Amino acid sequence: MKSKIVLFAFCLALLSGCGKKGFNMGGTPECAVETLQPTTVNLKSSYPATIKGKQDIEIRPQVSGFITKLNIDEGSMVKKGQVLFVIDPVQYESAARAAKAAVATAKANVSTQEITVKNKRELNKKNIISDYDLEMAENTLASAKAQLASAEAQLISANQNLAYTRVTSPSDGVAGTIPYRVGSLVSASIAQPLTTVSEIGDMYVYFSMTEKQLLGLTRAGGTLKEQLEKMPAVKLELADGTMYTEEGKIDAVSGVIDQTTGSVSMRAVFPNKQLVLRSGGMANVIFPYTMEDIILIPQSATQEIQDKKFVYVLQSDNTLKHTEIKVSNLSDGKNYIVTSGLKPGDKIVVEGVQTLKDGQTITPITPEQKEAKYQQHLKDQKEGNIATAFK
Repeated sequence: MKSKIVLFAFCLALLSGCGKKGFNMGGTPECAVETLQPTTVNLKSSYPATIKGKQDIEIRPQVSGFITKLNIDEGSMVKKGQVLFVIDPVQYESAARAAKAAVATAKANVSTQEITVKNKRELNKKNIISDYDLEMAENTLASAKAQLASAEAQLISANQNLAYTRVTSPSDGVAGTIPYRVGSLVSASIAQPLTTVSEIGDMYVYFSMTEKQLLGLTRAGGTLKEQLEKMPAVKLELADGTMYTEEGKIDAVSGVIDQTTGSVSMRAVFPNKQLVLRSGGMANVIFPYTMEDIILIPQSATQEIQDKKFVYVLQSDNTLKHTEIKVSNLSDGKNYIVTSGLKPGDKIVVEGVQTLKDGQTITPITPEQKEAKYQQHLKDQKEGNIATAFK
């Protein structure tokens, strides 16, 4: 059993790099070579994002008092104008009644004074009273009217305060956490809001990309509105790793670049008909890229030396040239997009490059031929055909 394990490991070691001809370790190695052709690829980039409701409205009381009724629970769907909390209205009802009585008294005073002024004008016409007496009466009437206006303003304020005891939702949405319950004393100066109502019919998703990435998307020119319209739809990867079913659209780009990070803040809008997205959640925005006529090579074909990438290019005499290349930052995790150093028609070694050296002579084979030989070697080794297992 032990000998079989050792034999299998030896077989894999030989086949992991460029293949050797039989047991002649000094022979010309067989290496899988691909001819490069321009292609079209669809890639994607992921950006950490924060989900926010179109509006996150803090619900705060405008009058002081004890909460006497709580009409919702955390996470409840609420409608615009719906009563969420009731604050003890007794003192405000009393104030409203007192203000109403004050208005009635002020109106009576104005009415009485108007009669007095009317009478004194008739007396003044007959020279029974002086102009001074008439002016005093008219001034008293003006003062009574001012007092009426003040009383009416106080009544409006009292009624408004009474209305404020019924705390309503300013919009449709979902209620957030509720730190205050029935019996809690609240006021306009409380540290935390009574709750937060988030509009979640459509959701804003905020993310950032580098200035260089943004320039790549907007270099075509035109107004910002035209550029936004040309941007592709984006997808959303949720916190559990699943993809959100609806696509979003980028609708805003910050006009200011963050000097500390060199990034630009962006915003996408996602529909939320099923109410899956919640304000404050985290996700990843998936940004698609379609690139045409590009050179794509497997990452296994490259070597990295001092932050530079190299490949082995096959020459016409079957020797190898160690060639530096430059690649795009965009990657699917398996392949590189080559921006310089290679051209269509070039042939490169795609596997086992760590064992090769510049100027070395190889026997080129296709990846399909190498895979077929690999499978045959495994079969021979499994069946005990030692004579052919390493040829």
